[in-house]
Parts: sequence; structure tokens; C-alpha cells
Amino acid sequence: MANDYLCPICRGQLRVENSLVISVKSKSNKKGLIFLNPEIGNYGKISHPSFEIVEGDEYTVFCPICHATLNREENPHILKMLLIDETGIQSEVFFSVIVGERCTYVVKGKEMEEAGPDKKLYEKYFDIPEADRKYF
Repeated sequence: MANDYLCPICRGQLRVENSLVISVKSKSNKKGLIFLNPEIGNYGKISHPSFEIVEGDEYTVFCPICHATLNREENPHILKMLLIDETGIQSEVFFSVIVGERCTYVVKGKEMEEAGPDKKLYEKYFDIPEADRKYF
């Protein structure tokens, strides 16, 4: 059994087959669907050829089910999803919404696993209490 990924708002399933499905909007208001590899640390992505994903661009990410924004209010450069692992344990998964930044954080209780060559970019965000992150 593979990991499941859920919207943190509606708890809808974001994984279809071997992809995570997200809806995105660029700063220039271009919209599209992106399919992400669900493997932690794998930054492969697919989109329709007419929807160009530009390196360095930042996107607003939405749940394709409830249309809630998945970017963190406290730090809009980071997206949050829920992960249910093969044993049924729930974690929070965070990663950058800036194309080309390769960093992922899996938070389970007080433990955090980091992945990606750019993991140092936002690790300070997780070193402070949840209530104070909005000031980061």
C-alpha cells in the first residue's frame, strides 16, 4: 500500500494512481493542473504542454476538490498536505511552491524529516512554535 495524500481542509484524496494532483495559479494569473510525483524527495512534475511551468516562479496552490488554498497563511512560499503512511500514521507534508526549490519537510508530532538539496531554505520555519510561525 502506498502513502495517501489528503487536502488539510476537506481531507479529500489528492493522489490518483502514481501522482498528486494540484491546481495552481501563477502570479500572472495563468491556471493549470500539475501532477507531482508522490515519492518524498522526488520533484518530478507533469502539466499540459500549454501550461508552462517556469523555473523560479511562485504559484498559489489549490485543492482540486474543495478549491481551498494550500499555501500556508504564515508563509505562502510553503504548501501543506496531509500524508497517511502505509501503517495509517498521519503526518504533515510541507514543500516549496517556488519552481526549482527542492525541499520537503515531513512533520510527525515533534519529529521532522527533511528531503531535497534545498532543505535548509525553510528549516528555521519548523524550529519555532506553530503559534509563532506567522511572524516568520
